[in-house]
Amino acid sequence: MLRIYQNSYRRTARKAVVYSTKVACCNHSTLCNITGHQRSSRGHGNGSSNGNGRHHEEFLLAGNPARGWQMPPPSRGYGMLVVRILRGALKLRYLVLGGAIGGGVSLSKKYEDWKEGLPDMKWLQDALPQGERWSQFSQNLIEVGSLVKTAIDIAKEDLKAKTTVAALGITTDESRKKYEKLQSQVETLQTEIMNVQIKYQKELEKMEKENRELRQQFLILKTNKRTTAKKIKKSLIDMYSEVLDELSGYDTGYTMADHLPRVVVVGDQSSGKTSVLESIAKARIFPRGSGEMMTRAPVKVTLAEGPYHVAQFRDSEREYDLTKESDLAELRREVEFRMRASVRGGKTVSNEVIAMTVKGPGLQRMVLVDLPGIISTMTVDMASDTKDSIHQMTKHYMSNPNAIILCIQDGSVDAERSNVTDLVMQCDPLGRRTIFVLTKVDLAEELADPDRIRKILSGKLFPMKALGYYAVVTGRGRKDDSIDAIRQYEEDFFKNSKLFHRRGVIMPHQVTSRNLSLAVSDRFWKMVRETIEQQADAFKATRFNLETEWKNNFPRLRESGRDELFDKAKGEILDEVVTLSQISAKKWDDALTSKLWEKLSNYVFENIYLPAAQSDSFNTMVDIKLRQWAEQALPAKSVEAGWEALQNEFLSLMDRAKKSQDHDGIFDHLKAAVVDEAIRRHSWEDKAIDMLRVIQLNTLEDRFVHDKSEWDQAVKFLETSVNAKLVQTEETLGQMFGPGQWRRLTHWQYLTQDQQKRRSVKGELDKILKNDSKHLPTLSYDELTTVRKNLQRDNVDVDTDYIRQTWFPVYRKHFLQQALQRARDCRKAYYLYTQQGAECEISCSDVVLFWRIQQVIKITGNALRQQVINREARRLDKEIKAVLDEFSDDEEKKAHLLTGKRVLLAEELIKVRQIQEKLEEFINSLNQEK
Repeated sequence: MLRIYQNSYRRTARKAVVYSTKVACCNHSTLCNITGHQRSSRGHGNGSSNGNGRHHEEFLLAGNPARGWQMPPPSRGYGMLVVRILRGALKLRYLVLGGAIGGGVSLSKKYEDWKEGLPDMKWLQDALPQGERWSQFSQNLIEVGSLVKTAIDIAKEDLKAKTTVAALGITTDESRKKYEKLQSQVETLQTEIMNVQIKYQKELEKMEKENRELRQQFLILKTNKRTTAKKIKKSLIDMYSEVLDELSGYDTGYTMADHLPRVVVVGDQSSGKTSVLESIAKARIFPRGSGEMMTRAPVKVTLAEGPYHVAQFRDSEREYDLTKESDLAELRREVEFRMRASVRGGKTVSNEVIAMTVKGPGLQRMVLVDLPGIISTMTVDMASDTKDSIHQMTKHYMSNPNAIILCIQDGSVDAERSNVTDLVMQCDPLGRRTIFVLTKVDLAEELADPDRIRKILSGKLFPMKALGYYAVVTGRGRKDDSIDAIRQYEEDFFKNSKLFHRRGVIMPHQVTSRNLSLAVSDRFWKMVRETIEQQADAFKATRFNLETEWKNNFPRLRESGRDELFDKAKGEILDEVVTLSQISAKKWDDALTSKLWEKLSNYVFENIYLPAAQSDSFNTMVDIKLRQWAEQALPAKSVEAGWEALQNEFLSLMDRAKKSQDHDGIFDHLKAAVVDEAIRRHSWEDKAIDMLRVIQLNTLEDRFVHDKSEWDQAVKFLETSVNAKLVQTEETLGQMFGPGQWRRLTHWQYLTQDQQKRRSVKGELDKILKNDSKHLPTLSYDELTTVRKNLQRDNVDVDTDYIRQTWFPVYRKHFLQQALQRARDCRKAYYLYTQQGAECEISCSDVVLFWRIQQVIKITGNALRQQVINREARRLDKEIKAVLDEFSDDEEKKAHLLTGKRVLLAEELIKVRQIQEKLEEFINSLNQEK
């Protein structure tokens, strides 16, 4: 390209030189004057002319490259200078232009190569959530916030109401009933709000989990490298805590298996036990109240050493930064929320364990369980069994022979008022696993005698015995004090306390929360090492016995727990839903047509056919009745028929699956519950009714049978329908009049007195119909009187209502027989009908009516089939998946639906196997630490 630009430049420069030469020749005299040219003295006359010609020729030769280059004379220097400047300018312009174009082309090519080398980022649209989902998530958070605010306002109003009642001294029964009613309404609303909060909390945790998974997928796809999940090495205390969690779900009675140590914190209400636990954990992690019960459920706290001071619930992935006050406040709210959510059915306390882990620098490794405080008197807002429930719960945890009992005693109150010491003494009379802690020593120093404190901390005041006695200070009565401030206050107090002066009432190692946590941790690990091997041996024996029992009862089956069985059942149910979409169109049409006529036949006979037959103008009455039917009841009944047809087909698929060879009956109860719940929730789309109404009205407007085949089908439809009704009517007559003579002889049956009366009435009614075959559906007064008098002559006394009840099925049979005869007469009357229409000699209006009904059933069935295949089957699939997802998260529901010896034995075996494996893993790590 540069060569092209140079050639173009050369051609342009040559043209410029020639043009300049012509200009110089035309103005030669002027140019010579400008350059100061002196004519030669030899040139006169012609000579001067020749001289000018030579000069012109020399000038052309100087500017002509083809003639060679000749140095121009000095007089022409300025002209050549102009040419050189022009030539240089042109050359520079084309060089710049060529360089710019070449650089642009090269840059464009480089950009395209770089663009092609970029990875395809379209996967981000699928990997990352869409904006609508995040907006829904934010809306859910806003709703949760409003619900929490409402709950707080309700709690304030409740407290205000209680205060008002107490202040006014309301004692009348009427006022008390009003207050109790208001209180029950508040509790109901609080329960509903709590359930909603639980729902959104689960949704929040689910979305957080999905967000983490998406982030991991994003990093993997971004780096485009294969990454293997590295197994994070768990700490020793975390492994032990997992063993306790597994054991708590396996054995809740401590009668056989769970004898592993844990630190059980017990004490009277408001004795400071929660504050002691917070001091050991170095964070204020529990909610607080002014004298009211805050600990309503057991809280298992696993303490572990770590680089960051964080807390985390066992069933959640969120970590709370305990160095931030905002996270601490959220943690306390979450603990309070979980406690209130665990209390159900009007109870005050719950046995559900709230498990959490606290990690931080300098924390002593141990597992503590904080229990509700022991009370001596119940308030009016507590359940009647609260006191006994707390006592049973406390004894339950202390009955573990290896549990370390951390007995908390309030030093600011009289020791004789303590309730906890008697309970501790009952469970550990020798004091081999009890540590006594005296709290609020700063208040006790001002109120109590130092000798009395000395007796308490030396174990001489209470008959209860303990491994050690400790004194701590749990705060200055300020809610906003941090743990660091409380600990500093504690250390300053014991340094300056008179308890250490002179007589040395207590030893230095018996004071401060730090010494207490060291002592408890040391005792905890000592008991763990002493008991863990025995626990592992017990589970080995249990596992062997369970495996032997399984092999004897189910030798060809693998032990599958409820979760695995549920997943298998889920897959089978979803496979049946897929099979539903593979049903042929003809089968759907047959099922829908049959179900439609089953739903509509009674209305057609009772509200359209029979009333129109009583009218003088059959066709007009039919048109009116059909239009009213199509505008009101027909679309809704059609949708109901379509839904029942869909339900029946799905249930039939489930029944056929039960007959297969590989069918497992253990899933039947679960499948039936899932299908019933999905069917209960599913409803047809509302817009389908409006669509069907339009279709059905248009179809019923057609009153002319188009061809012979449709006529024959309508006649057949009429005969079939009438015969079905005739069979039902004869069954009714058989029950009313009793068996016939032959059946009575062969089966030794007799007529009742009522049946004999009915037969007598029937005889009189048959006479009326025989005399007037076109009788109206109702009897006149004269006819009723005549029948009654005739019966009285035969000593049969009946009233007019009795006669009318007998007349209805008798006339129904008579009418149906006539309709059946008309249908037979109309079989070959199609061409007569097409020629004469309504004035046909043979009345075939019945056939036309049933043809119109048959057409509307066909059109409706076709529309319902399309809705089933295109919409409703998919919507049912979604409902079933939603039910399965809900059931999968409900352990109680799965335990109820998947039961039996096989399931129970497999669950126990799997549980024992998991516990044994975790125990062995923990023992190996414990031995390595030694």
